[in-house]
Amino acid sequence: MRQRDAERMAEAVERVTARSAGRLTRAEEHALRHQVRARARAEAHLRHHEMRAHATRSRHEERAARHAARHERGRELRRLRAEALRRGARWGLAGLRTGPAAALLTVAGLPGARAVREPALRWTRRLARDRRALLEQEFGIEAGPQGLRDPWPRWSDPAVRREARWLLCAPWIGLVALLPALMVVYGLAGQVLPMLTHGMSLYRLFLASDTGRLMVGGRLALFGLAVAGSAAAPGVVAATGRWSAELLSPPENVQLQERVQKLTETRADAVDAQAAELRRIERDLHDGVQARLVAMGLNLGAAEALMERDPQAARTLLAQSREASATALQELRGLVRGIHPPVLAERGLADAVRALALDSPLTAEVTDDLSGYRAEAAVESAVYFAVSELLTNAARHAQAERVWVDLHHTGDALRVQVTDDGAGGADPATATGSGLSGIERRLGTFDGVLAVSSPQGGPTIVTLELPCALSSPRTSTSSGKA
Repeated sequence: MRQRDAERMAEAVERVTARSAGRLTRAEEHALRHQVRARARAEAHLRHHEMRAHATRSRHEERAARHAARHERGRELRRLRAEALRRGARWGLAGLRTGPAAALLTVAGLPGARAVREPALRWTRRLARDRRALLEQEFGIEAGPQGLRDPWPRWSDPAVRREARWLLCAPWIGLVALLPALMVVYGLAGQVLPMLTHGMSLYRLFLASDTGRLMVGGRLALFGLAVAGSAAAPGVVAATGRWSAELLSPPENVQLQERVQKLTETRADAVDAQAAELRRIERDLHDGVQARLVAMGLNLGAAEALMERDPQAARTLLAQSREASATALQELRGLVRGIHPPVLAERGLADAVRALALDSPLTAEVTDDLSGYRAEAAVESAVYFAVSELLTNAARHAQAERVWVDLHHTGDALRVQVTDDGAGGADPATATGSGLSGIERRLGTFDGVLAVSSPQGGPTIVTLELPCALSSPRTSTSSGKA
C-alpha cells in the first residue's frame, strides 16, 4: 500500500511539475492539490492509528507483565507463609515437648532435690543439642558449639546455666511459635465445622435476621483470624528462632574465653598425647625389639664359642638368631606403622583408608573426591587414626555388617563421614576416656569438630570436619569400593 501511495505521490509531483511547465489547466491543478492533501491526511491518519495501536499493545504487554509479576509475588508470598506455618508448627511442638524437662529442672533447683539434678542437667544438655541442630537446619543459625563436652554437667559451668535458662523459656517460645498455626487452624475450622456438625447451609448466612447477621460477622471474623495468622507466621517464627539462638549462644566475650580455653585444652592434650606416644614407643622398644636384639647377641656369642666343639648346637643357635631377627623386624614395622603408616605417607589419605577398610571385618565401601590431592601430614594422620577408631567401634560395639566412608573436601575444610548399619544408640554425651571423646580431642588439636547422629535402631553417622588446604597431587588415587 505504501508503495502505491509513493507512486501516486510521484505522479502528483510530476503533474505539478507539468503544470509549472504550462501543460495543466487550473482545474486540473486544483484537483491535483486536493488529491495530494487528501493522501497526506490519509497517511497522517494511518500513522496516528499505527502509533495508537503500538501504544495500546505496549500498555497491554506492560499490564500483562505487571499482572504476571504480581501473580508470581503472590505465589511466592503464599509459599513463604505456608513454609513459615510448617516451621512454626514444628518449632512450636518441639518447644512444647520440652515442658516435662523444664518441670524436672524446676524441681531440681529446689533444696533437697540433688538426686534429680544430674539427670535434669543431662536431659537439658541433650535437648539443647537437639535444638541447636534444629536451629541450624531450619534457620541456618549457629547457636553455640555442638561438639562433645564434659559428659558430667555441673551447675557451676556457665554453659549449663545458659542452657537451663533456655529450657525454662523453651515451652513459652514454642507456644508463641505455634500461635500463627493455631490461628489459621481455628479460623478455617470455624468456617467448616458448623456445616459438618449441624448441617448448616450457606443460605442461612444471608438471612435478613439478627442470627444471620451474627453468623456472617462471626464467619468474617474467623476468616480474618486465619488471614492474620498466615500473614504473621514468617515474622513470628523468625523472631522465635532468633530468641532461642540468643538464649543458647554465649556472649561474644564468653565465646572468646571458651575458644581460648578449648585451644589451651587441645594443645595440652596434644602435648600429653605426644608424651604418651613417646613413652609407648620407648616401652615397646625396650620390652620387644631391644630384648630380642640382646638375645640375638647372646646366641651369636654362644654359637661362635660352640662352632669348633659342637657345630650342630651352633647351627641351632644361629637358626634361633635368624628367627629372632625376623620377629624383631616385624615388631619394628608394626611400631613404625603405629607412628605413621607407610601407606599413608606413600599413597595418601584415601588409599590409606581403603587399606583400613580391607583389614576391617565389615563390608566397607570408601568413596572420595580428593583426586590425589594431599592434606598436611599431621591432618592426614589424625583423620586416619580417627577413621581406624570408628571402624573398630563399628565392628566391636555397633553390631554392624556394612560401613561406608566418604572423604570430601569443600572450600577450606576436609569432611569425613563414617556410616554403619548397626544398632545405633551411641550417645556422645556419655563418651568418656576414649572412643568418641578421644577422637574429638585428637581433632581438636587441629580445630576440628565431631558430630554424631545415632538414633536407636541405627544408622550411626559420625561426621569429622577439619579446616585444611589441599596441596597438589603427589600420587593418583581413585574413588570406588574398598
